[in-house]
Amino acid sequence: MKSPDEQHLSPHDHRALGRDLDLFASDPLVGSGLPLWLPAGSVIRDELERLARDIARADGCVGVHTPVLGKRELFEKSGHWAKFAADMFPPMALGDEPPGDQLVLRPANCPHHAMVYAARQHSYRELPLRFNELAPMFRAERSGVVSGLTRVRQITLDDTHVFCRPDQVASEAERALRSALHAQRVLGMPVDYVRLSLPDDGPGYLGDPDLWADAIEALRRAATAVDLAAYGLELVEAEGEAAFYGPKLDLQVVDGNGHEESIATVQVDFVQPQRFDLRYDGADGGRHPVVMIHRGTVGSMERVTAALLERYDGRVPLWLNPIQLSVLPVSESVDDLARGFVDALVARGLRPRLDPAGSLGARIRAARVRRDYAVAVLGDAEAVAGSVQISDAFTGWSGALPREQVVDILAAAYADRSAPAWPAAHSEGTQLS
Repeated sequence: MKSPDEQHLSPHDHRALGRDLDLFASDPLVGSGLPLWLPAGSVIRDELERLARDIARADGCVGVHTPVLGKRELFEKSGHWAKFAADMFPPMALGDEPPGDQLVLRPANCPHHAMVYAARQHSYRELPLRFNELAPMFRAERSGVVSGLTRVRQITLDDTHVFCRPDQVASEAERALRSALHAQRVLGMPVDYVRLSLPDDGPGYLGDPDLWADAIEALRRAATAVDLAAYGLELVEAEGEAAFYGPKLDLQVVDGNGHEESIATVQVDFVQPQRFDLRYDGADGGRHPVVMIHRGTVGSMERVTAALLERYDGRVPLWLNPIQLSVLPVSESVDDLARGFVDALVARGLRPRLDPAGSLGARIRAARVRRDYAVAVLGDAEAVAGSVQISDAFTGWSGALPREQVVDILAAAYADRSAPAWPAAHSEGTQLS
């Protein structure tokens, strides 16, 4: 049953798609802004997390795990308490412990990663160190503003923090920006421009002005090195958009209503290293402040999923799709062949669905309503020929191919996160529209 809010949704809204495709749900007993990922939605999220980890690993990041809780004192020291206390969940008191020992659900992951760096001493020769975590963080959003997957109270972020020397900032920012642009290309998500987010003359920015100037220049050099024009993008400088702890490069998208959003970011931070006294042993034998870079490439699992559902109207690309191939045997006589075909797909790591019951037309329509990536029909003629009729609704390709070739094509496309390389000419066969 649709809630009063859902009754007014466009069918292309991610909230309607999430409901109709059984991707995620909500329940008042769980609470607003706390979506439940259903099995099909969990497939999409798992694939996004795998992409994030693959990109992080390719960039030399190492994985860490940190708790979602921290002492209030941790966030007071980081500056988050003074800046974001109104948006944080209330502290949790434990018995008669003093206020400083109260526990807080974290609003950001950087203080924990700072403590990972601080766990031992580091030499200048070790740097940079890149700590990656698919990390939950929490925002006390009011009930009136939570919405689907875009405004939630628990956010799972593809979060990396780089600890480097000042002379490494530009190269690390360049590396992070390239990876963020690569991630959006893999996702098929357009970027409108890259924004260099600068401070304005207002209060609230922390840190030495000279450090800010050096960081801004390093980000400009990084954007120049990436050659944004090759991506069809330009760099736009915007005052007043910087974080309180440093300038940043943001990948910006603008929707049809003119609403603008950052989908990936590279942020320089010299405030938290100062607050936590994070240093490295220099070549001169002295102890020097490290620079911290926040980088997000894929983004938050919730917002990215919402954006993908709306961009593709629910029929997401092969590598993300919960059902990559719906296999439809025409009659009971080919059930064993159809099952063997499904087993061969599963053995290659693919996600097929065997759907043998009901009229063929009804099953094809059901597959399209579910937004399955492609449909395969297997009848007596295909059984004799060793083939299967394929209809790829995402690319529009249809035709007959040997079953082994279909398995190979889909497995290769899934591994590359690309569209299947179907033959250029369509084969003669049943039209599955």
